[in-house]
Amino acid sequence: MVRSLICLVLIVFTLPGVVSAWVYPEHRQITAMAIQQLSPDQKRILESIWAQVRIGHENRLSVFLVNPEYGLDTEVLDLASWPAIAGDHSCSPVQMMDIILLSDWILKVDHIAERLRIDLAKAKRPDQTVNAIRNSDIRLQRADLDYATRAGTNNVHFLLERNSVNEGLDQYFMRSLQEGAPLNAIGAYAYYHTKALETLALSKRTDLSQEQKSAFLLAALANEAFAIHFIEDVYAAGHVVGSWGSLAERKGTHDHYNEAGLEAETWSNRGLVLTGDAYMRPEDAAVVAKAVQTSLEQFCSAMVSETGDTLQPSNVSEISPDTFDVCANDNMPKTEFDMELLNAVLMGTPKPGLSEGLGQLERFRAELGPFIGASSSVETSSLNGGFGVDQNEKALIGSIEANLVFGLGLDGVMNKAGDGLAFIQFGWRQDSPTTSQFTDPNRSVTRSSVTSTIPGRSAYNVRVRLPFWLIPGDLILVAPILSWASPKTLQRMAVTAGNGGLIPWQSGISTPIGRFQFVLGREVGVSFYGIGRIDESLVIPNSNFSSTSFVTYRSTKWDFPFLEYQPTRTFSNTQSAILKFQFSIGVDIPSKVKTITSESAEDIVLKNVWYLAIRLGFQWRRYF
Repeated sequence: MVRSLICLVLIVFTLPGVVSAWVYPEHRQITAMAIQQLSPDQKRILESIWAQVRIGHENRLSVFLVNPEYGLDTEVLDLASWPAIAGDHSCSPVQMMDIILLSDWILKVDHIAERLRIDLAKAKRPDQTVNAIRNSDIRLQRADLDYATRAGTNNVHFLLERNSVNEGLDQYFMRSLQEGAPLNAIGAYAYYHTKALETLALSKRTDLSQEQKSAFLLAALANEAFAIHFIEDVYAAGHVVGSWGSLAERKGTHDHYNEAGLEAETWSNRGLVLTGDAYMRPEDAAVVAKAVQTSLEQFCSAMVSETGDTLQPSNVSEISPDTFDVCANDNMPKTEFDMELLNAVLMGTPKPGLSEGLGQLERFRAELGPFIGASSSVETSSLNGGFGVDQNEKALIGSIEANLVFGLGLDGVMNKAGDGLAFIQFGWRQDSPTTSQFTDPNRSVTRSSVTSTIPGRSAYNVRVRLPFWLIPGDLILVAPILSWASPKTLQRMAVTAGNGGLIPWQSGISTPIGRFQFVLGREVGVSFYGIGRIDESLVIPNSNFSSTSFVTYRSTKWDFPFLEYQPTRTFSNTQSAILKFQFSIGVDIPSKVKTITSESAEDIVLKNVWYLAIRLGFQWRRYF
């Protein structure tokens, strides 16, 4: 058990948050806008390239650069969708083309993206946006098993932060592009755009067959589409503010600015306000599309420039899109760049935030990482009777709890509706006497706590919460095996569990009045009564109330929450405060029953007590 927990915690600590920039439909919209803004001559060049790329792939690639019949049941992919697939659903241009041309699941991703676009367009309230993203992420994780982990392997989707206010355009771009620099969005764009132009030059050789020419053009266009993904990422607010700090800080900062917006200035000294993924406005799309348009114009111009006739022959089997993998590498490769060409695109990009220190942009934190905390609650339960075999009168009972909590926060690894929270808490519980009495209801007896069916009592309390993939506890069971046999599989399972499970009925549902979540099997509480020097005691009458027996006992109460309602929640950089209502079902199981006095001289048998409960709980956490 301990080994399972250790393995699971180690895997969980390596979980990346989903920190891609624009969502798929936003990437596609930006690219489509850029294509439509090309001049007629440039558009004809791109259409000619596309027509040759489609040779042999007519069943998968749309006739048009931007498919006018694009919808929820489209069975072909257009050029506008390629940058959306790059980076977030593939790790290199060659992998992207294998996925586009050969896989079936990418069409499911495309349909899910269109559904997300429709849902976001309909969303008028923040909770509707959260639910749209939640539903999309659940579907995407099913269609693309690596979706949640691919974008978080490094910071290739982010800008490098500026070292100082005096760092100028040339110094910053050279630092971003130099060999060995951390992979970053500017560097990735420059690398793949350069490779696209180089490959395009090879396609203009006069000794090529049509098959070879089409292969070169496909490789060049794949490289360019992969580059476009990263120049689009450059304009997402959460990717401009700096990618340093812990995972919790990076994700929290990323998510905050994407939604709240960021005032920024471009290297050409133009002021603008940026947003980020799932919050793109028409003005955001227009700004980004202009950069993509400039890149495509360079690509089209290279197609008609006078180069490439004297290059040496190459075997067609060696023709492929670039193989540099942004998921498997952390540093920029050695490349010669045409800075004059690149500057035409990069001058319009936003200046990133300063690195950690004076003048840095305000940082935020997601609820990720280990924490300690305290919790308290008040509870009312409806019991189906007492412990006595003949005690069937329904009753109410009140309880209070105080606990210390130790846990691991994984809230919102994929989106705000996720719940990867895992904790164990220890504490104390005090129950009131029941409202029912053990006395004969036909006799007039003063009601008091002394005559209650179950008198007031106290217990030590333990509560555990852990997400599960399919059945409660499955991650604990498979962790020792998968942690060494297939860590990636365990990581996928943990991500799915944190987003509601394989059957995602436990994902949070946002509403205007708060958040609801089904949690059956995700959390269990156990209270131990009678543990200590003195056992609990009861007076048990016989069926006709003619005699009574005095018994001592211990009991174990199992509590299974099935629904939570969270009306309010606050979170600072290191602390959170949560108020929630929890509805649960449970059973109180007696044990170690001992008859002290009995008029009938018979040992008393106690039965289980079932109950329904509603709990109002408050939890405070301090993250580290």
